Amino acid sequence: MNALSVKDLHVKINESHILHGVSFEVPTNKVTVLLGRNGVGKSTTLRSIMGFYQGTGSVTLNGKEILGMQTYKIAQSGVAFVPEDREIFASLTVRENLSLASREKNSDAAYKLVYSLFPELDTRAAQQAGSLSGGQQQMVAIARALLNKNEILLVDEPTKGLAPKLVSEVADVLMKVAEHSTMLLVEQNLSLVKKIAQHVIVMDQGRVVYQGGPENLNDASWVHQMLGVSGGHK
Repeated sequence: MNALSVKDLHVKINESHILHGVSFEVPTNKVTVLLGRNGVGKSTTLRSIMGFYQGTGSVTLNGKEILGMQTYKIAQSGVAFVPEDREIFASLTVRENLSLASREKNSDAAYKLVYSLFPELDTRAAQQAGSLSGGQQQMVAIARALLNKNEILLVDEPTKGLAPKLVSEVADVLMKVAEHSTMLLVEQNLSLVKKIAQHVIVMDQGRVVYQGGPENLNDASWVHQMLGVSGGHK
């Protein structure tokens, strides 16, 4: 079963045609990774699903059409978004950042789950978010999205700009989250993608050019052809 279905999605931004009939499925309870060279429309796709950009076509969440809905209604429908630049409130504490995101009236169980996934945030709950490391701030952004009962988690380049040690920390977090979530992840770090991907979509020039299993990620020639980078096993 598919949690999210995108069909023939076209998006124009400032008269530029960015997405050209994008179609793909995101299977329920699996991690789907959206890959492609820089500038091919991956982040635009996530933001269009979230309602930040208007488009034509169809985006359904568990069979319900959400394309054209306002962003807050899409969020209420069960789509959580972790943006590339994290967008946490630097002057607020970790706990305050989390509480702002919570829609649940009785959220004790949700906090318990989040702190079990991110014990470091529990110990730093009273610390100003702006004083955290980049990796810790990314954990806050992901934790915020997990506080509510969501149908799917959209995560945009969570390791971008992080030091290798922090990349490893965020990778561990994503793998924990993946155990009980449906996720659509945009990520350029191939070693992380190989560990976590259960379904792969590749985009090029605003179009989907591959959709299927992650097996090809171990084929160096396929990775080079599709992504323009070296990778995979020889």
